[in-house]
Amino acid sequence: MARLSPEILNKVTVVHSPLLEIEYLQDDLDLRKVRGLIFTSAHGVAAASQMTESRDLPCFCVGRATTDAARREGWKATMAGENAETLIAFMLAARPATPLLHLRGDHARGDVAETLSRSGMPTTERVIYAQHLLPLSEPAQAALAGTSPVVASLFSPRTARQFADIAAPKAPVWLVALSRAVREPLENVKNIRLVTAERPDAEAMRNAMETLIREAMRVEGLSEPH
Repeated sequence: MARLSPEILNKVTVVHSPLLEIEYLQDDLDLRKVRGLIFTSAHGVAAASQMTESRDLPCFCVGRATTDAARREGWKATMAGENAETLIAFMLAARPATPLLHLRGDHARGDVAETLSRSGMPTTERVIYAQHLLPLSEPAQAALAGTSPVVASLFSPRTARQFADIAAPKAPVWLVALSRAVREPLENVKNIRLVTAERPDAEAMRNAMETLIREAMRVEGLSEPH
């Protein structure tokens, strides 16, 4: 996510605990029979960019971060929505040349290829990276077992479910979820305050994180950053 401001960073202890490990699947990518690509994550962009040198096809992306990643890699990228549902609506309105190929991870939401194909836009899909769940790091476990507020961010429904399943926090936890879909697995977790970012992007997540950190510092009676 976007880096927290220096004023905030000087007031907090940062603990890293990724809940997913990405494994790019090494294979050739034959794009000769498709007319366009769909990317729903920056990891898909990175994996595909390693698998082929071709950059001739237009690609349609979910989210600003994915679109920017595709453009940096040389793809002809269009931001087509902020989630799978809005991407599908965009594609059905724009009607680009088909067939299309959705390059994705082994866990995905929205049934993009199937939905587009049923709507008359032939689309196949291919898994080009794997997403392995990880446990909480030891520093994260220690923070959650303490008494000081913990402010954390979660970016996907799968990592949110992993957090809900394994965290069992004793400390007060203040969570920022990227979207309503990310928020849902967290709603029954005890001892947390849960907010959703205004938009599903890194800047909105950073702003929400900084707001929660300031509030947590007020609760603790600590001086806020200026």
